[in-house]
Amino acid sequence: MKKENLTPADTYQVYSKGIITSEKIEILTNLYQPIIGYTAVSLYLSLLNDFNGKSQETEEFSHHHLMTLMQLKLDLIRDARLKLEGIGLLKTYYKEGEINNYLYVLYSPVSAYEFFNHPILNIVLYNNIGVSEYQKLQSYYKAERIPIKDFQDITTSFEEVYTPNTNTSLLFDNIDIRNDKKINLAVKSNFDIDLLIESIPKILVNERCFTKEVKELILNLAYIYRIDNLTMQGLVRNSLNERGLIDKNELRKSARNHFQFENNGRLPTLIYNKQPEYLKTPLGSDSKMAKLIYMFENTTPYDFLRKSYGNVEPTNADKKLIENLMQEQKINPGVINVLIDYVLKVNNKKLTKNYVETIAGQWKRLNVETVTDAMEASRKEHKKLKKTMFKNDYKKSPKNDLEGLPIWFDKKIEKEEEGLEELNEVLKDFE
Repeated sequence: MKKENLTPADTYQVYSKGIITSEKIEILTNLYQPIIGYTAVSLYLSLLNDFNGKSQETEEFSHHHLMTLMQLKLDLIRDARLKLEGIGLLKTYYKEGEINNYLYVLYSPVSAYEFFNHPILNIVLYNNIGVSEYQKLQSYYKAERIPIKDFQDITTSFEEVYTPNTNTSLLFDNIDIRNDKKINLAVKSNFDIDLLIESIPKILVNERCFTKEVKELILNLAYIYRIDNLTMQGLVRNSLNERGLIDKNELRKSARNHFQFENNGRLPTLIYNKQPEYLKTPLGSDSKMAKLIYMFENTTPYDFLRKSYGNVEPTNADKKLIENLMQEQKINPGVINVLIDYVLKVNNKKLTKNYVETIAGQWKRLNVETVTDAMEASRKEHKKLKKTMFKNDYKKSPKNDLEGLPIWFDKKIEKEEEGLEELNEVLKDFE
């Protein structure tokens, strides 16, 4: 993702594509905030606050206005914006100029029903808040059953009360009325939906079987449950009803059951996520170190852990440890990978829980969010530890003693032949 050069002088206008009621704001706080964080919600509400009355567009503001209003640096506001975009609450349009212009289009949060039935949103929420809080929210939004069993429906119909007047001169064509529009989550996946459709015999399916909604559901399920084409083919065939259409609820249930069967009853967790795009290092360098950083950013913590163990399945304890770091301390996946690499190197190939959590807690306080930040934090912490060990004799200690440390500790790696072979082997393991 190319990082645009956003400045405080750049202007923006806000447009609204949804009818954002107080109920939707409550959903934003209760259901979206545990996923996107307080700052992103605050940005959404700040943009919403720019509207004047019932207008669908705001006047033009500078981004300095947002910085003043939110009391935040511009890079934090941009990061919050990307979180809103990623979860389907905002679209951004950009026009380059002497002063760049932005259009921010706000979309309404989905309903609680849509949220809890979404194949990705509800799983991510569950991962972020845990089973207890998740069940509380489910209970809060649970539909009340109306006790009508012993009652008779005596509701009057429309025609019994009203008589339509056909003598009217009103024009009903081409009226553009505001609608509660929403954005579907954009999930990047290698799943081949066309291959799946071709693999299902035409005799089994109705020609209206694979609608846009069904295709999105299949892609979302394949993404969150890591389902390949062959497995999905079986799940789809088992979800077909007598009319040759896919029963969406049955497909959701089958995908979840398949994942739980393959993973000892567990639901998907964040350890299968990669570093967020907006926190990745911009591409541009082909150096060995750049490739190493790219590997940290584009490998899930689960895969990194497994490959670090020689392609052996990590223990449940190790997976739970990584999962807790991501859920409880909100450590990013790429940063987790650096942490794993560092601890395994300096701690005799062991992920000691207290040791790992101590470092993670320190990085959280230091606001370490990127791979390069994590590398630098590791180097500084090791330098402090080395000073403590050598105390007054620190100056006499070997300055280039990198034995037993990750290969990336050596910042001069590009200029020295020594160590390149080891680095090539590391990169090869993660190709």
